[in-house]
Amino acid sequence: MMFLYQYIGILVGLVAFIFTLMRFREGKLSLGMLVLWSGVWIIVVLISIYPEATSSLAIISGIGRGLDVILIISIIGCYYLLFRMYNMIENIEEEIDQLVREIALERGKSGESSSQDEDSKPYN
Repeated sequence: MMFLYQYIGILVGLVAFIFTLMRFREGKLSLGMLVLWSGVWIIVVLISIYPEATSSLAIISGIGRGLDVILIISIIGCYYLLFRMYNMIENIEEEIDQLVREIALERGKSGESSSQDEDSKPYN
């Protein structure tokens, strides 16, 4: 007998898996992220179908209950994703700084006067 949470877990996992595939086909998701997220959603579906598997995982890992294992893995996964996002933001900031420097140097070399720049501003 399946419970309501199992149906919800299966539905969420399948819908998220489909959206992941759609984003990959649109070119908005890399192959590595496709594999990562597909794996996450497949695991969500499998755990929804076989919730007793978490108890086995808890016994193997030495953690008390299956739900505790899921929560610990989820928290570790969230921190890993936050770390990755922080690194990506840092890289983007460095690229923006480099582009701004290059644009400033190009404008300085081209000899544009500051009066031309002020005339192009909308609210002076």
